[in-house]
Amino acid sequence: MKRLFCGCLLFAVTNLIAQAPAAKSGAAGFDLGQLDTKADPCADFYQYACGGWRAANPIPADQSRWGRYNEMAELNRTRLRTILEELSDPKNRHNAVEKQVGDYYAACMDEKGVEAKGASVIQPYLKRIAAVSGRKALLAVVADLHADGIGALFNFGAAPDLKNASQVIAEIDQSGISLPDRDYYLKSDPKSVERREKYLEHMNKMFTLLGETPEAAAADAKSVMEVETALAQAYMDRTLRRDPKNLDHKMARADVIKLAPNFELARYFDAIASPAFTEMNVVNPEFFKNINTALESLPLDQWKAYLRWRVLRSSANRMSSAFVEENYRFNNEYLRGTRAMEPRWKRCVASADAQIGEASGKLFVERYFGSEGKAKIRELVNNVMAALEESIRTVDWMGDATRKKAIEKLHAISTRKLGFPETYRDYSAVKVARDDYFGNSIRANRFEQKRDLAKIGKPVDKSEWGMTPPTVNAYYDPQFAEIVFPAGILQPPMFGLAFDDGYSYGAIGRVVGHELTHGFDDEGRKFDAQGNLTDWWTEADAQAFEERASCIEKQYAEYSPVNDDKTGQPMYLNGKLTLGENTADNGGVRMAYLAYMKSLEGKERKIVDGFTPEQRFFLGYAVSRCENVTDQTSRLLVVTDPHSPGKFRLIGAVTNMPEFWKAFSCKPDQPMVRGDKSCKVW
Repeated sequence: MKRLFCGCLLFAVTNLIAQAPAAKSGAAGFDLGQLDTKADPCADFYQYACGGWRAANPIPADQSRWGRYNEMAELNRTRLRTILEELSDPKNRHNAVEKQVGDYYAACMDEKGVEAKGASVIQPYLKRIAAVSGRKALLAVVADLHADGIGALFNFGAAPDLKNASQVIAEIDQSGISLPDRDYYLKSDPKSVERREKYLEHMNKMFTLLGETPEAAAADAKSVMEVETALAQAYMDRTLRRDPKNLDHKMARADVIKLAPNFELARYFDAIASPAFTEMNVVNPEFFKNINTALESLPLDQWKAYLRWRVLRSSANRMSSAFVEENYRFNNEYLRGTRAMEPRWKRCVASADAQIGEASGKLFVERYFGSEGKAKIRELVNNVMAALEESIRTVDWMGDATRKKAIEKLHAISTRKLGFPETYRDYSAVKVARDDYFGNSIRANRFEQKRDLAKIGKPVDKSEWGMTPPTVNAYYDPQFAEIVFPAGILQPPMFGLAFDDGYSYGAIGRVVGHELTHGFDDEGRKFDAQGNLTDWWTEADAQAFEERASCIEKQYAEYSPVNDDKTGQPMYLNGKLTLGENTADNGGVRMAYLAYMKSLEGKERKIVDGFTPEQRFFLGYAVSRCENVTDQTSRLLVVTDPHSPGKFRLIGAVTNMPEFWKAFSCKPDQPMVRGDKSCKVW
């Protein structure tokens, strides 16, 4: 249960630090076809910087969101596919890792074999649930499901101690709903009502596919809705969960058991083979208090229907086509607006990354990795860190005592993981069979569950990665005091050896700045240099920070990416939910810009493709923000995503920067100039 502060989570695999492919036009690193030069950059910089790309790149039928990161993902899926297909042929394997990865992919691609097994793969779980005759037996089944990686009712696992980040403790948390957010169950507006009706229809169809009569399926769907609504009512709102202080409830093991006696937690801990522990963190105590009552007040048959659903829902994509298609119809077509299912090979590539990702990632890195770019990215990191340090030293709203500790914290971010782990995860304990896709995935889940629980009571292993090497993303971990750049993000169009510095600082440099700024956003600032949750700010400095952060909160709450499809009214961003990412965007772009300006001292300021160095920087930043999104997905993201949409991540930051206004000669009354309304934290 690591707490990662991330930028743009997407699965992909990568040709790490590859030379840039030839641009359609212009110098290496930037495609001039991305632009819409008919637009005025001071009126709508998003249209100016992304209009050409967006017009030429409609959303593919099997996607609900398509941006530059998706392009990177798509290109590299095909590269990993080549490797996996080669290794699925026994003639091409030379070691145990290649055999394991090849057989995993072959089993997933064995559509006939999966089809023949149908729903039989989950029958052992359904029989166990059917035999439940009381609450104790019900919770024993929950433990069995958790051991196999099937989520239900709550989460239990390992996490760094919030107050002692060097140690791993046990942690228990709310979980168990199937719709994207608690509000999907609780809100009464027309769209929310429609979603629940569609969800009931979906469950009904899935239970019918399982062999239930229409009457029984309808009754089970209704039972699941009642149970999940009770769970949702007990959930902590995701905005409140952004404050780590709201997640810190360390308790003695015995007191946790007393807190929710109906959960049978003493039996659960034994059943799941947890290491011995005397204390743990209960992320949301109110959830366990409320559901403790629900475990008695709701009939046992409803809880059994709920567990059957959790098994069916989590297993659907590993079963026969009827289940896969119905699962797609609701979760992708209806909720996200996709028009076609991804081909099986894409789903199998993603499955390999999710289940044995450091094994498949190792093979990919061995084939495509080039070390030449590490020096360049290290220089960027060092320069952006220096810019952030200078900002901390000079901001006029921070006192000396807090400033000293902030600089200590920045210096403590000494771990900079680039590309891939020094030591890859050993999956040799996972049995993989060419004819057992479902079993392979369950055994991989068991391995990961066992590996996670084994951490409890031990020192934190800071060599561990929170993402697989092929992931297109980067992250800051407040408790590990590290920034991490998997191989997936260190590639064109984000990064390349041939890119000029202006473009590079705007594209990948701002990612560095973004992740570093997370250490000093509204969440990250509450952890000290050692990664412990503690208040190291003076009261006056904390208030000064909150005042500046509230400016960003209000700014983004005025942005509406989409209208409600029932009422036609604008759906506005949640300024509190997106505050951390928006703060990191604003601070990250500013720090990268300052670092770039510093790097230009004493150098010739060249015009490239007709753009000044400053303009190249902002165009580099724009690259990662170009995207097209279905309305359905946009509506979902407004409720659930802590990141603002690409358009507002771009214009939200640059409209606050006098450096941008000057670079494009914007007039004070133009839309991309906020003037005295500008927001600035760092």
